[in-house]
Amino acid sequence: MHAALVQKPLDALKQYWGYDAFRGIQEEVIANVLDGKDSIALMPTGGGKSLCYQIPGLCLPGLTIVITPLIALMKDQADDLNRRKIPAACIHAGLKRSEVDVLLEEAGQRQIKFLFLSPERLQAPHFLQRLERLPISLIAVDEAHCISQWGYDFRPAYLRIADVREWVTDIPVLALTATATADVIHDIALKLKLRSVQIFRMSFARSNLHYMVLHEEDKWNRMLGVFQKIPGSGLVYLRNRRKTEEVAKFLNESGIAASFYHAGLEQEERAKRQQDWLDGKVRIMACTNAFGMGINKPDVRTVVHMSLPDCVENYFQEAGRGGRDGNTAYAVLLYEPNDAIELRRQLEESFPELPLIRQVYQALAHRFQIAAGTVSDKSYELDVAAFCDTFKLNPLTVFHSIRLLEKDGLITFTEDSMLPSRILVIVSYKDLYEVQVFGPGLDTLIKLLLRNYSGLFDHHVRISEYELAGKLRLPVEKIEGMLHHLHARGIIEYLPRTRHPLITFLDQRIDSKNLRISPENLKHRKEHYHNKIEQIISYASGTTVCRSVWLLNYFGDTNGVPCGNCDVCIRNRKLAGPQEKLRLALL
Repeated sequence: MHAALVQKPLDALKQYWGYDAFRGIQEEVIANVLDGKDSIALMPTGGGKSLCYQIPGLCLPGLTIVITPLIALMKDQADDLNRRKIPAACIHAGLKRSEVDVLLEEAGQRQIKFLFLSPERLQAPHFLQRLERLPISLIAVDEAHCISQWGYDFRPAYLRIADVREWVTDIPVLALTATATADVIHDIALKLKLRSVQIFRMSFARSNLHYMVLHEEDKWNRMLGVFQKIPGSGLVYLRNRRKTEEVAKFLNESGIAASFYHAGLEQEERAKRQQDWLDGKVRIMACTNAFGMGINKPDVRTVVHMSLPDCVENYFQEAGRGGRDGNTAYAVLLYEPNDAIELRRQLEESFPELPLIRQVYQALAHRFQIAAGTVSDKSYELDVAAFCDTFKLNPLTVFHSIRLLEKDGLITFTEDSMLPSRILVIVSYKDLYEVQVFGPGLDTLIKLLLRNYSGLFDHHVRISEYELAGKLRLPVEKIEGMLHHLHARGIIEYLPRTRHPLITFLDQRIDSKNLRISPENLKHRKEHYHNKIEQIISYASGTTVCRSVWLLNYFGDTNGVPCGNCDVCIRNRKLAGPQEKLRLALL
């Protein structure tokens, strides 16, 4: 072992998670990390990736840094750890510098055990300098495929992770991903500068998950039929927010309890809908890919894709949310030839011409009044509709231009960053008492805050205006007004919840005429995206190769055998038993 352990891995597993044994490759990965060795762990969705860094993090004496691009996921994981009495925190776009300073101070004082970071944070030199002084024992890189140009979600900020290794040479790095081809695995090891790396693979085969591709023009009624025949909880994935609402309405009108979820909903509403589905109050969730990452609901029986995903990796992750309890589940992709035409059309829309990309970048700088050559460490809420209206830009052009600017490492665009409100009391308890005495109408609110939220004098604490309004029987607007009043008087720092995606300029703002976006890079990205699209179309349109075998081959596992349960295998077999009759009824 490379450091004295605080406790043994199995003891930590039992104490905090209540499990008596590890599963799959977890124990091997954990042992390798605790030996101080670099590791790459490939584990499918639901394979228990997070425990591979959480257990070593608890056993090692210092701080574990977890780098992940998904703000919603890092929040979920940090909240889960805190519920288990394991101190964890997140640093991502949207936090004020004062909030970041407080969290780094707490981490330096060993008050935090797990610190989740978005990769873009590593691009700020002053942040790296602060990070260097922390007692780090382990670095975990989640969604590690994002570091590879061959991956389906390449993020330039991931390339900066290797910079951290310059001053933490004796600390192990664990790279985790659920979807990686052989080229991506090689790239991960290279770009992270992993040393004597051990690669651990968990089989991607899911014998209990039955893959079905149903060629169907009337997708709505076929989807309804699937949920009528297969009981239990389910998901419906779509690429369009409006369609999620329409599908939920259609299912409810057909007698199936359904809700919808997408990134455009208010945070409180998203949280409520998610919890209703987790609790079984809602049977089916119609959603975009904003839903499902990191959500642990083991008894999902059916995952239906009404839209063709843009790559095999996304499909595999989303379909893999079915049957995590090991019981039979169905991954149903409803497909028609027009889906392929639409996906190829979207490819062209996804790559605007260079002049348009420069125009969007310039408009963003004007919108937030960022002068050329200046550096801004703030994140800005972007009301996309208002922005497009002000600058007379097409929303699709804006969205795809922003994504390309992000891939070039110039900005970040965070759709899942709708942050809850936070407050910090910035006066002494004595001064706060005087406010209660001399501030009629405020004393009840202050007492409620002190009673319901701990740590208000130490750091920013998440609050819910809706919850406060309910307890005080006041309109939410009244509560917000009182909090703004306390903020204006210098009693608290009140950071209202964000309602729109966040834009962050990385490094200094460039004059648009000097903006260098390589045409060769754009061409390469377009070709790469095109290849990904053709692969998922090939999967959906194929009728001869077992679905499970096809997917395993895609991820480099050539040892797969026909599953006997997918639509292809059933068609290839003449006799059908009782279980197969249900599956045949879906075809």
